[in-house]
Amino acid sequence: MRSLASSARSFLTPAPAARSFSLLALSSGLAAGYLPCAAEKAPSGQPLPLPLAPAKAMRAAIMLTNLKAQPADALLALIKLHNDDPRAGKIDLGVGVYRTGQGDTPVFGAIKAAEQRLLETQNSKAYLGPEGDMGFVHALMPYVFGTADPMTKEILGAGRIEGMQTPGGTGAVRLALALAKQAGVSRVFMGTPSWPNHAQIMNDLGLTLQGFAHNTTGGVVDMEALKDALAEAGPGDAVLLHGCCHNPTGIDYSPSQWDEIAPLLAKSGALPLLDLAYQGLGHGMEEDAYGVRRVLAEVPEAIVAYSCDKNFGLYRDRVGAVYVMMAEADQLAAVLSNGHALARAAWSMPPDHGAAAVRLILEDPKLVALWLDELDTMRERMRQVRAKLAAAGSAGKVDLTPMGGQNGLFSIVPLTGEQIMAMREKHGVYMAGSGRINVAGLTMGNIDQFIAAVADVTA
Repeated sequence: MRSLASSARSFLTPAPAARSFSLLALSSGLAAGYLPCAAEKAPSGQPLPLPLAPAKAMRAAIMLTNLKAQPADALLALIKLHNDDPRAGKIDLGVGVYRTGQGDTPVFGAIKAAEQRLLETQNSKAYLGPEGDMGFVHALMPYVFGTADPMTKEILGAGRIEGMQTPGGTGAVRLALALAKQAGVSRVFMGTPSWPNHAQIMNDLGLTLQGFAHNTTGGVVDMEALKDALAEAGPGDAVLLHGCCHNPTGIDYSPSQWDEIAPLLAKSGALPLLDLAYQGLGHGMEEDAYGVRRVLAEVPEAIVAYSCDKNFGLYRDRVGAVYVMMAEADQLAAVLSNGHALARAAWSMPPDHGAAAVRLILEDPKLVALWLDELDTMRERMRQVRAKLAAAGSAGKVDLTPMGGQNGLFSIVPLTGEQIMAMREKHGVYMAGSGRINVAGLTMGNIDQFIAAVADVTA
């Protein structure tokens, strides 16, 4: 039996009697991806010489030198600075992960149990396809959209929502924005400040970001700025809103404010993009979904980007989903086919392990109860930290009171760049240059130190 190489050679090259050799022809063959075999010989009987690389190829070889060095990720650099600091009392408020009162970021007990079950029962690692684990996607839907919520019950009953798995919340946001662009969106309205990756993804996709003020200097939502933005937005635009636990401010819309926002969004004709990355970390799973459900009840179509990274503690496993709601159920297939095509070109298929673990949890009432109990513990600890900050009142020239009414992992402390540097150098408190802090980095053991440091640098 001929070898595969021999077979390929007989198919790609002519019979010996018909061969004519020239460096030009050989170069053309190389350019087309055909390589001469070591055993092939020229008419003289000598081995075929390999041609010199063309000048064009030589020029291509140095194209990568056109790339300019990019600044290091600020938060990753902050992590390194914190790790290198030898002081025992240093405080890390930069990295955006939940921490216990002991400073740990543990694996959920429910996740451990689901992973053990996966270890014992999973019998294949075969591809799932660009849509990912649809069992996970569907098991999550009752928690995102409700089962008997009057705002969404009819929508779900009509089959107007469908989704697909993504690599984390970042993948969900990326796919949501890419779908919006493919549908004709060219401009996205978004309150600022926002999660930095929102703007980076829009820029990479060639979408125009139209910013408006998310909050006032007093630490509350700037509803007038939002209303002005919605009055300007129209068909061909999208409006990106955080569903809960706003990153980086922690300043959320109240239910009554969502009641105002939803009809204004519907009137605008813009496409709602709802980023729900921290459900359960604000006031509870149901409470944190109010804004998303209220908007869906009012508009004909929307996209929801979802992350399980925080509320299941699956940061490095990259577990997310994107959901699409259409006016009619039979419109979903065409939209999701575009999502599948975009995903196939971007990441082929999402990672399976974390999503499979979440699916197993959501299919087992006992594991659901364990997961929700762990989530309650996380949320309660962050509420305690916020209450302690608010009770301190003013620290120097900074009013900490608004932090008590904010939600989730993050808040912004209004400090100057020099003051933030003084927090780091003088007090060992590491926080982002924007003033964003991760409140889960504070404990009952270091919170007084943090308050005193803020008072000192702003005195």
